[in-house]
Amino acid sequence: MKGHRHAGPGQLDLLGHALRRKETVCRMVGKPHYRSVAVFGAGYIGLVTGACLADLGHRVVVRDIDPEKIRLLRAGDVPIYEPGLGDMIARNKERLSFTLDLDEAVTGAEIAYVCVDTPPSASGDADLSRVWSVVTSLKDAAHLRAVVVKSTVPVGTGSRVRAALDAAGLGHVGYAANPEFTAEGRAVDDFMRPDRIVIGASDEATARLLTELHQGVDGPVVVMSVRSAEMVKLAANALLATKISFINEIATLCEKTGADVEEVAHAVGLDHRLGPHFLRPGIGWGGSCFPKDSEALRQLANNTGYHLQLLSAVIEVNNLQKRQAIQKLKDELGTLAGARVALLGLTFKPGTDDMREAPSTVLAARLLAEGAEVRCWDPMARPAAAEPWTSTTRHTSVEQALEGTDAAIIVTEWPQLTEVDWTQAVAVMRRPVLFDGRNLLDPATMRAAGYRYLSVGRP
Repeated sequence: MKGHRHAGPGQLDLLGHALRRKETVCRMVGKPHYRSVAVFGAGYIGLVTGACLADLGHRVVVRDIDPEKIRLLRAGDVPIYEPGLGDMIARNKERLSFTLDLDEAVTGAEIAYVCVDTPPSASGDADLSRVWSVVTSLKDAAHLRAVVVKSTVPVGTGSRVRAALDAAGLGHVGYAANPEFTAEGRAVDDFMRPDRIVIGASDEATARLLTELHQGVDGPVVVMSVRSAEMVKLAANALLATKISFINEIATLCEKTGADVEEVAHAVGLDHRLGPHFLRPGIGWGGSCFPKDSEALRQLANNTGYHLQLLSAVIEVNNLQKRQAIQKLKDELGTLAGARVALLGLTFKPGTDDMREAPSTVLAARLLAEGAEVRCWDPMARPAAAEPWTSTTRHTSVEQALEGTDAAIIVTEWPQLTEVDWTQAVAVMRRPVLFDGRNLLDPATMRAAGYRYLSVGRP
């Protein structure tokens, strides 16, 4: 690979150079070394990590403290929707197992992966209680060769974990940060064919061990310090969120000046220095990573006495984007009190059933607060049995959700929405106002079909 050192048999010393000089090295080649791995956490990251490592040939035990989740996994049911994950788990059942028992997970394991949630705490900092619970539980696992944190944690966490391992008499156990860069809906492919594998290790042996562990993954390995690896994940997500908020601001300006944001974004994206990715306007970002990691990075900066002004603006723009959607409906309808509104798509993105920080939650809550009746459609979402969802009605088809409505909002760009017969659907609406929050449909076609069609940044 151009610009990278290639590590092959007899060239493992290159990893040492990489650690000292912070270079990029390519993945190992040659005869694979299969390992025994314990993965703590059976959520999106833990399940994908465990299944993919098993697919590479390693023996993996995934441990979680949720009995129902483990019951489902042992029965062959995957408790989350992620394309390709169920098939991967099924074909690796001889090497992949699931347990509630700590000893069963750790016994015989060479590497322990920490893949637990790190949600925001009341102070805005990342809640590391689950990480520390796992680390503390390993105090007697002297046979381990390495403890690896894949969870997103504040910079400096690795130093504290390292100190805790040393205090427990595990100074011989290596430590590494191996952040994940998998996007929901394509997580399996992102793991097996990544843009890069980031390994933050404080010693050469641990860097070598994790590089060998990823043998068979089609992507370059980037070896760096632990603190740098911890920062990479936060910085990457913050930059992606910044691109989305930026194009949303440009979209608002386009609406006020008569420009077309899609034409602007296309031309901007052709610049090789910028690229087209994440320059798609909409109603804002959500999910398990962008909101949490952006707030965590901002809080990390605050704790050092530095204020990230740009990131604060990025977060504010995203919060306003959803409220602008509500305002557009109010401008069209005059009032939302007594109006019937359909939300088309609930998950934060297509290809997943994840509702964490989904824009639809804010939209539903605001509509209800304005006195509207809210109807919903989504092919995969499983909203919690709590407000605002307990005050909405769920429908199995787009047409059912639209029946008798005064307005509809396309919230998630599910491909099924491009297959709707919109010329027929307009007839079931009481007032055919459609706000396309993802610029999914063609404006001219929708207006010709009889809709009062609104979108983001398009005249």
